[in-house]
Amino acid sequence: MSINNNTSRFALVFANRGFFPSRYMSEAREQLRTVLEKMGHQVLMMSAEETPLGAVETPAEGKKFRRFFREHREEIDGIILSLPNFGDENGAMEALREVDVPIMIQAYPDQIDKLGPQDRRDSFCGKLSIMDVLLQANVRFTTYIPHTVHPESAAFAENVSSFHRTCQVTKGLRNLVVGAIGARTTPFKTVRVDEIALQKHGITVETTDMSSVFDQMDAVDPASPAFKENHKILESIASWKIAPPEALDNLTRLKVVLEQLREEMNLDTIAIRCWTELQQRYRISPCLVTGELANQGLPAACEVDIANAVVMYALGAASGEATSILDWNNNYGDDPDKCILFHCGNVPASLMKDKGTVADHEILANSLGTGKGFGCNQGRIREFDFTYSSMISDAGKLKFYLGTGRITDDPIPAGFFGCAGVAEIKGLQEVLHWLGRNGHRHHVSITPGNHVEPLREAFENYLGYEVKVFP
Repeated sequence: MSINNNTSRFALVFANRGFFPSRYMSEAREQLRTVLEKMGHQVLMMSAEETPLGAVETPAEGKKFRRFFREHREEIDGIILSLPNFGDENGAMEALREVDVPIMIQAYPDQIDKLGPQDRRDSFCGKLSIMDVLLQANVRFTTYIPHTVHPESAAFAENVSSFHRTCQVTKGLRNLVVGAIGARTTPFKTVRVDEIALQKHGITVETTDMSSVFDQMDAVDPASPAFKENHKILESIASWKIAPPEALDNLTRLKVVLEQLREEMNLDTIAIRCWTELQQRYRISPCLVTGELANQGLPAACEVDIANAVVMYALGAASGEATSILDWNNNYGDDPDKCILFHCGNVPASLMKDKGTVADHEILANSLGTGKGFGCNQGRIREFDFTYSSMISDAGKLKFYLGTGRITDDPIPAGFFGCAGVAEIKGLQEVLHWLGRNGHRHHVSITPGNHVEPLREAFENYLGYEVKVFP
């Protein structure tokens, strides 16, 4: 599944109650379809001939909708339950009792000059009744502010945008496959994670050894279309003025192999052992490759951080944009709400201010010697508002945190190694204090935009994770 998906497929169901004007049903069917399709989404509706008015009122009609949802289960990302009038809660409950995708409830507003018996909708009241009965039946659902909203309003468009993101996160994480490329780097116990806990939440970890990766890299044919295409891509996204030609060739081999593994193992996201074997054998660091994979919709975490590979995927599913894993790395002078987020050079080019320069790994050079780590895409992160997150496993539970910040235009000294940006986060000191006290790691993942609410809705309501949200 690609994270860069700006389209969801919604199934629609319309709830009717005969005490109220039923003529609103056909109007709503056409209205919602038109609005959603204009937003770029796909729509599934049961035929209007299957039930009176193409709506659900009785439990018997609800069973027809339930069968429709079951038949199209693989096609549906989310369901929108629309209340053109009050709606019957019993029919709606029957329709939705087996649904395992997110459900959004939308209620039409009354017009203040049309509250007589022939015109009033009473969806305002009906929405409360349906929410009550769905909760009694343990059916999870999503609602938004305002309580009633017309499909042609700006507020409805915002609601659908948030719901779409929740649907994409929920769908992706329920059947996520993470590729652990190599064993966890021995000193980094901070990235340990419970694979059984992940599996119980529908997340599968598939592993492969770095020796297998090396064998496949050696076998890549430089004359093959895959090598030529990836060589051209990597050459174009960064400056190679200080890097030796063999670094580009070896990084290309690595990218070809990782893409092959993606196809062979059906991977959605990866976490790779990035030091020190690649440096010792091929004189490269994989940063440029992992950054470009993230640009192409395959999030790639460093240091076999499987947990942040999951987080990167979730962030990308919510934003539809690239993600990056970074270190909580440096204070920024005396400013309590600013810090430097950094990594060696794996930031996707789309998140960088300018084209980076492929450089040696200056930190590993301290122990390995110079010239053995080319592949760090050195530069600066561009300005943007971002959502940040990370997660740990703890006693079988998956525990996430979420917050927002901004990469600023504040300067970083030219001699600063790697790719970095100054992050401004309100209450940063309290955030860092909480992270340390609750066992969270030094890694954090980010993506452009504010997507906290759809992520929290997916994590808490539909996926059963524990979530801490920072204000």
